[in-house]
Amino acid sequence: MKLVRSVCPLDCPDTCSLLVSVENGKIIKVDGHPHHPVTKGAICQKVRKFPERIYHQDRLLYPMKRTGPKGTLHFERISWDEAYKEIKRKLQDAIETYGAESILPYSFYGNMGVLNAEGMDRRFFHRLGASLLEQTICNAAGAAGYAYTMGANAGIDPEDTIYSKLIVIWGCNVISTNMHQMLLANEARKRGAKIVVIDIHNNRSAKWADWFIQIRPGTDAALALGIMHLLIRENLVHEEFLNKYTEGYAELKEHVTDYTPEKVSEITGVSVEDLSLLAHLYGTTSPSFIRIGNGLQHHENGGMIVRTIACLPALTGQWGIRGGGAIKGNSYYAKLNTYGLQRPDLLPQPQPRSINMNQLGDVLLHPYKPIKVLFVYNSNPAQVAPDQNKVRKGLAREDLFTVVHDLFLTDSCKYADLVLPATSHFENLDLYKSYWHLYLQLHEPVIPPLGECKSNFTFFKELAEVMGFTESCFYDTEEDMIETALRNDNNPYLRNVSLPSLREKGWLKLEIPINDEMKHKDLPTPTKNKIALYSEAMKLAGLPSLPTHVELQADISYPLYFVTPPNHHFLNSTGANVLSLKKAERRPLLQIHPLDAEIRGIEQGQFVQIFNDRGSIVLQAEITSDVQPGLVVSQGLWWDDEVLGYQSVNVLTSQSIADMGGGATFFSTRVEVIGLQGT
Repeated sequence: MKLVRSVCPLDCPDTCSLLVSVENGKIIKVDGHPHHPVTKGAICQKVRKFPERIYHQDRLLYPMKRTGPKGTLHFERISWDEAYKEIKRKLQDAIETYGAESILPYSFYGNMGVLNAEGMDRRFFHRLGASLLEQTICNAAGAAGYAYTMGANAGIDPEDTIYSKLIVIWGCNVISTNMHQMLLANEARKRGAKIVVIDIHNNRSAKWADWFIQIRPGTDAALALGIMHLLIRENLVHEEFLNKYTEGYAELKEHVTDYTPEKVSEITGVSVEDLSLLAHLYGTTSPSFIRIGNGLQHHENGGMIVRTIACLPALTGQWGIRGGGAIKGNSYYAKLNTYGLQRPDLLPQPQPRSINMNQLGDVLLHPYKPIKVLFVYNSNPAQVAPDQNKVRKGLAREDLFTVVHDLFLTDSCKYADLVLPATSHFENLDLYKSYWHLYLQLHEPVIPPLGECKSNFTFFKELAEVMGFTESCFYDTEEDMIETALRNDNNPYLRNVSLPSLREKGWLKLEIPINDEMKHKDLPTPTKNKIALYSEAMKLAGLPSLPTHVELQADISYPLYFVTPPNHHFLNSTGANVLSLKKAERRPLLQIHPLDAEIRGIEQGQFVQIFNDRGSIVLQAEITSDVQPGLVVSQGLWWDDEVLGYQSVNVLTSQSIADMGGGATFFSTRVEVIGLQGT
C-alpha cells in the first residue's frame, strides 16, 4: 500500500488537500492531508466516500450510442473511433446548414481542475466558432455586486479569521458548504469570538452559532442598510478610514436616514431590539469579519444584496486589521493566464453569440437560430438548470444531437445521442486553485484511467485532431498548459509558483503583501484605492448608485417562497447516486412551518404537491419551525427516481435573471403547496 497526495475537485471553496491510500493500483481510502495549512486533514463525508463513487457499479467505462427513444437509457457500446466519426459528421452538417453558432457547449465546474474545466475545451469551441456559454449559474450576481463596491472578488486571508472577535456568517451554511471556515471560526471562538449567523433557514450552521438571526427571503440589503443607519446615528463609524479610503460616504449617510430600525424591522422580520443589538455589536467589536455566502445572490435582487453587505467593513474601518473585513471570494488573487489557457484569439470575427446558461430551456426551444449540437460535460443540466420542463422538452428534440461526457448515466444522459466515459479527477494531471483560501495545488494521477475513460483535456484534444485543427495550441501537453496558466505577468501573487515547485511541495501559497493600513490597497477598486459606497459605474449601468433594498416581485397566486439550498451530503447533483450518501440524507423533504401546514391541513410525513405555473413536484412534508411562515425549503438535488417518485426541484425554478451579472434566481421562486391523499 502507498499514500498518494491528491486534491478535492468539487465546486467547493475549501479545495481540500487529500491523502489517498492505494493498494495494488486501487484506491481503498481517502483522508485529508494533515499538513495542508488550511484544510489540515479534515474532510467531509462527500469526499471520504470518493472510493464508492470511483468504483461504483454504474461507472461508465466505454463510449455508448443511443438505441432507444430520448428520455430512456437505451444504449449500446461503440468504439471511440466510431464516436469521433459521428461527432465530426454532426458538427460538419450543423456548420454547413446552420452555422457554427448552432453548436453549444454546456459545462460548469463538476471538476474544478483548471485544465479539465476551462482549458482544451475552450480552445476547441473557440476554434470551432460555437456559441459562447455565459457560466452564470452560481456566483455571477454576487461577484458583480461585490466588484461594484470593492473592485474585485477579493477579501481577507481566511487563515486570519482565527483572530476575528466577531464573525458574521451571512447567507452561508458553512458546516455543509465551507467546513474549514467553520473550523477556523471555532478556533476564533476559543479565543473569545462571538459567531452570528444571518439566514432565512435554521440550518446546521444556524444551530451551531452563538446567535441566529432569521431574516425574510431577499431582504438582506435592508438589514445591512438598517445596520448602517444605526452605526452612523450612534457614531460608531470610522471617520478617518471613510474619508481616506471610500467614495460617496456623504451621499450614503444621507441615503440611509430612510432605513430606520422600525422600517427595517417591518421589511426583514428582525425585531428592532435585535437589529439595534446587532448594529451595536458590529460597531463596537474589532476585528469583525463577514463571510458573505452564495445563497443571498440567488434572488432577483441578489447582486444588490451582496453589493450592500460589502460596504459594511468600510464603515467601521475593518480592512487592514488582521481578522477584519469580509470574504465573498478570493479568486482575484489566483488569476491565471486565462488568455493563454483558453485562446480567445481563435474565435472568429465578429464573435459568436453568447448564451446565458440559466436560460437553456428557452434557448433549446427557440425556433430561430436553433441549437443543433449540444456538448454537456462537468454539468448535469437535466437536474441543475432552472425551469426543467422546458429544459427537458428542449433536450428531447429529435433534431438535437447531444453528446454527454460524464462518469455516470446521469439524468442528462437520458437525452444524449452519445455518452462518453469521463475520467475521475484521480486519473488526471491538473492544477487547482481555491476561490476562498490562497493556495494553489497540483494534482498528479493517483490511478490510471479506468476502462476507456478520457479526461476532458484528452477528449477535446483528440477531437481537435479528428476535426483537422492544425494550430499549435492543440498539440500542447498538460504540463505545457499548466506552465502557460502560471505564466501571468499581470499577477504578482503568482511569482513564487511554478510547476517544478508544485511537483515538489504539492501546494504553494500566493505571495500577497501585507499592508497594515489597508489590505485591499492593491486591488482595482472602482476608483484608485477608494471603496465605492456611491457607484458611478452602477449609475451608468442603469442601477441604483447607492446601496438600496429592492423588493422581490410579489405573486399572490403563489404565496410561499420555495428555496432549495444544498444538503449536507451532495454537492448539487454530485454524490446523489452514492448509496451511503443517499442513506445519510434519507429522502428529499419539504420543510414547512406549522402555521402554513395547519392552514393547508397538512400533517407530518404527508406527501404534498408543490406547484406553480412552471410545473409541480411531490415531496414528503416535514413540519418544522426551522423555516419561517411563508417559506418552504427543500435541500439538495436528488436524481430522478420513478420508483420513489423523486423529481427535480428545478421544475419549479425560473429562468429569469438577477439584477446584475446575469445570475440565477433560484431562491426567488414562488409556489403553493397542497396535501395529497393516499400516497
